[in-house]
Amino acid sequence: MKQRRLFSILCFVLISFGVSSVSAQTCMDNGNFRPNGPYDTNRRLILSSLPSNVTAQDGLFYNGSIGQEPNRVYAVGMCIPGSDPDDCSECIKTASDGLIQTCPNQTNAFTWPGEPTLCHVRYSNTSFSGTADLDPRVLLTNIGDLNSNLTEFRTVWERLVGRMITAASEARNTSSSSNNHYAADTEALTSIRTIYALMQCTPDLSTSDCDNCLRQSAIDYQSCCGEKQGGVVMRPSCFFRWDLYTYSKAFDNLPVASSPTPVAVPQPQPAGDQANTTDNEEDSKGISDGIVAAIVVATIVTILILLILCFFLFRRRKPYQRTENESDSDISTEHSSQYDFKTIEAATNKFSMSNKLGEGGFGEVYKGKLSNGTEVAVKRLEKVRTRRKRVQERGCSCVKTST
Repeated sequence: MKQRRLFSILCFVLISFGVSSVSAQTCMDNGNFRPNGPYDTNRRLILSSLPSNVTAQDGLFYNGSIGQEPNRVYAVGMCIPGSDPDDCSECIKTASDGLIQTCPNQTNAFTWPGEPTLCHVRYSNTSFSGTADLDPRVLLTNIGDLNSNLTEFRTVWERLVGRMITAASEARNTSSSSNNHYAADTEALTSIRTIYALMQCTPDLSTSDCDNCLRQSAIDYQSCCGEKQGGVVMRPSCFFRWDLYTYSKAFDNLPVASSPTPVAVPQPQPAGDQANTTDNEEDSKGISDGIVAAIVVATIVTILILLILCFFLFRRRKPYQRTENESDSDISTEHSSQYDFKTIEAATNKFSMSNKLGEGGFGEVYKGKLSNGTEVAVKRLEKVRTRRKRVQERGCSCVKTST
C-alpha cells in the first residue's frame, strides 16, 4: 500500500512538471484591423518595445501607447515583483510574439504566461487604464482529481485564498509598497503536500476592483473544478493560479509552509544488560547508521525506477484542459482518444493558424472538429514536423471534447 501511494505521488509530480507553461493567448472578439495596415504596424512596434520598457520599470508595470487615432494602440506589460530581469524580459517577449501570431487581426488581446515567472501583456485600440475587465475569462484545470479529504482540503484552500486576496488587493504600487497588487503564498495540506498559490491584478485597479476580480476568479474555479488538483483563472485585469507543486520562481524565497505536527520516531533501544549501557549504545549507533545508509540507497534506486516508469506512462498526457465563459467556446475535456494523422489533419484544417489555441514547450495546440461533429483539442509535438511518417504510423494523440 505504501509503495502504491509513493508511486501515485511521484506520478503526480511528473505529470505536473510535464506542463511546460500555463499560458493562453486570448484574442478578444470586439474589433478587427487590416493586417499590415497602420494599426498592425503600431501594434508590432509597441509590443516589440515592451521587454525593454518593462525591465526599465524594474519589471513592475509599463503603460503606454503609440500612433494616432483611429490607429492608436494602447499596451501594458508587467512581471511579478522580484522577477529576474532576464526572466522578465524573456517572458514579455514570448508573450508579445505569441499575441502577434495567435491574434493576426484582433484589435484587443491579452495573455498571462506563468513559468518560470509570471508576466502580463495586453493591447487594445482603446484606453483601458483603471478599468476592471472581467471578461473574457480563461479557466484551465489539472486533469487529476484530489484524493484527500475534500472537506479538510476546502477549509485549507479557502483560508489560503482568502488571505491572499486581501493581501493582493490592499498592496498598491506606492512609495511605501512595491507589491503591485500581488501575492504569493503557501499552505501545508498534509505532511507531504503543500498548496502553492499566486495571484495578481494590474496595479492601475482600485483596491475594491482588484478584490472583486480575484474573488470572482476563486468563485468561478470552485464552482467549476473544486475537486481538481490545480487550476488557473485568467482575466484581462487579474490572474489566479494554485497547484500542488512549485511551478514558479515566485516561491523560491518564501518561507516553508508550516506542516502538521510530525509523529515522533522511536529511537533504537540498547540490547542486553543495562549495566553495559555505554557499549550497547555504541553498537546500536553503528548498526543504525548502516541500516540508514542501506535504506537511503534503496530508496534512491526505487525512486529513480519509479520516475522512469512514470515518465514513459504519462509523458503524452496533457494535464490541463481549457474552459471559458460565455464569450468563449465552453470546451471541457471528457477523455482522451487516438486518431490517425490524416483524420487529425483534416479536423484542424491542416493545422491552420486560425485554429491555433496556443503553444507550450513541446508543441502547438490546435482546435478542430471531427467528421462526426465532435470537437477536439490537438497538441502537435515538435517531433511531428521532422518525423511525419513515424507519427502517421503511430497516430496522433488528442483530447476529445463535447460535441
